[in-house]
Amino acid sequence: MSFKNWTLEHDGEGITWVTLNRPEASANTLASSVMDELSDVLDVLDEIKPRGVVFRSGKSAGFIAGADIEEFKGMDIPKGRALIKRGWDLFNRLAAVKYPTLALIRGHCMGGGLELALACRYRIVVDEPGTRLALPEVKLGIVPGWGGMLRLPRLVGPAVALDMMLTGRTVDARRAKKIGLADACVPPRVMTQAAKSLVVSGQSAYRPPLAQRLQNGLLRGFVAKQAIKSVAQKANPIHYPAPYAIIEMWRNYAGNSLEVPAHLTTSLDAVLSSTTTANLVRVFFLQERLKSFGKVEAGAAAKFDPQHVHVIGAGVMGGDIAAWCALRGLRVTLQDQSVERIAPAIVRAQKTFERSLREPRLVRQALDRLIPDAHGDGVIQADVIIEAIFENLEAKQTLFADLEQRAKPTAILASNTSSLKLGDIAKGLRAPERLVGIHFFNPVAQMQLVEVVKGAATLAEHVERAAVFVRKLDKLPLPVADAPGFLVNAVLAPYLEEAMRCVDEGIAPELVDRAATDFGMPMGPIELADTVGLDIAAKVGTQLVSGPNGSQPGATPPQRLSELLAAGHLGRKSGQGYYRYVDGKPQKSSVAEAAEDLSKLTERLIHPMLAAAQALVAAGVVSDADAADAGVIFGTGFAPFRGGPLHYLARR
Repeated sequence: MSFKNWTLEHDGEGITWVTLNRPEASANTLASSVMDELSDVLDVLDEIKPRGVVFRSGKSAGFIAGADIEEFKGMDIPKGRALIKRGWDLFNRLAAVKYPTLALIRGHCMGGGLELALACRYRIVVDEPGTRLALPEVKLGIVPGWGGMLRLPRLVGPAVALDMMLTGRTVDARRAKKIGLADACVPPRVMTQAAKSLVVSGQSAYRPPLAQRLQNGLLRGFVAKQAIKSVAQKANPIHYPAPYAIIEMWRNYAGNSLEVPAHLTTSLDAVLSSTTTANLVRVFFLQERLKSFGKVEAGAAAKFDPQHVHVIGAGVMGGDIAAWCALRGLRVTLQDQSVERIAPAIVRAQKTFERSLREPRLVRQALDRLIPDAHGDGVIQADVIIEAIFENLEAKQTLFADLEQRAKPTAILASNTSSLKLGDIAKGLRAPERLVGIHFFNPVAQMQLVEVVKGAATLAEHVERAAVFVRKLDKLPLPVADAPGFLVNAVLAPYLEEAMRCVDEGIAPELVDRAATDFGMPMGPIELADTVGLDIAAKVGTQLVSGPNGSQPGATPPQRLSELLAAGHLGRKSGQGYYRYVDGKPQKSSVAEAAEDLSKLTERLIHPMLAAAQALVAAGVVSDADAADAGVIFGTGFAPFRGGPLHYLARR
């Protein structure tokens, strides 16, 4: 029996296989039409009274990606409440059916997809790298209102459930089994048989240990207070109301968001009407746009499937770029002047692999893909060659002249330069149109954005191929023009310099940082400069910043910065910068705690960033204001709840 989105197949053992496969969509989402049909599917199942039902996906991409976010655009309170009520009622109905139900989860299972799985009696996860489960609604400024706040805490305990819901963090297949979210974790070859066996087994639904059940009962208030305390360290309730709403809805309303009185700041109405929600939904679509830059539909770039990457320069950036490529499954050769220079990068890579992969077998496989290559033999086989040596124009020109002769004609020649012009680097090449910028940010493993730079001579095809490569690394490509600092550094530099000028005027670094974090920045500019390295900040600033009050390049650098550099204080990496560091943590005075109104200081700090973003759009460094907003959010951490610098500027 088939609907538009769902198919029901009855096997000879009394099991009904319910398959979701949205036509003309790359991933399954629970759009209104899908949910309406699910109600009809349940009607049919109630009539036939199957021995067991297995829900599965007809998409290779995964199980269910969640709700259809397109339906969130321009949503008002009545529409939002109606959407929540439909899902809440429908999944409660699924949870109450008499026949056993099972969700067979392979690939991503997010948001409403996980809420559907939670409404089933059993869950089986397939042990593959792509299997990830999460309730990430908080990242959109909303709450998991289709039963997630009710069923996840009951299943895995409130501590684990709240951590997942308040952060949006994903869990892999093995972790899902360990915490009780899944009844079984199986390899792909046996998943069908495992589902058939479990759904008709008569096995009782999983029941968590007594300690977790107590946390859902007598200890509920204590757990909620601890959760609020933890969230308060990371999210201001004025800026991000959704995490606090999730805690309140779980603690006092059994996860039913519809029951919270509308006048409360933690109500569904308050969440739906929040500008934060609208802006975080906007950020979701900005992220999707960045992803689209790496999805080329036609031409040579569409067929580009790089397998071998050669990285030159085993310093922090080059070594970490190489490690990330190996982590994402690519074969990588890492070149530097000697094996001894490459060794520290391999040590860092092993630690990265151990944190990310956890399983020794997978760590060994990733290390096997990362090959020290002091002589540069990997150049001739590489599909992508990335230069990440020190910022010296002559050295880069000499290197690329040699690479051009040795590399495959189809290989991408890329520079990770952060401040030099691509056109200048390409001057010594016979075919300057081959050179493209692929600019990663530090730390590579954490920063999602990668700027893809088109020089004056670069062919569009090479930019497209570079963007395809970036998406293969699960990063977000942003096409930018070849201008000093491109987008991100050109926006950050005047912001950092203005902060340092404030310190020169006698304003405490703690107050400067507090003014920025009050605005919503993840880290204050002074601490950020210390983290980047004051030597690097000074070099980039000299190249990119015009100086105080719009003066020309070459203006006197910030006085305190010069003093610190002269004393050898480079920031966090040397243990001393604007702050002193103990175990990598800045030692700050309590002066910021007594501050009340820092709005004027905040305005002063943010203004150069907004002005720079405007100027870069006007100059064509990025295509439009939305692209600039996306780049600044994902490249600098600009407060996401404000929707991007130019969006914020247009609405304040």
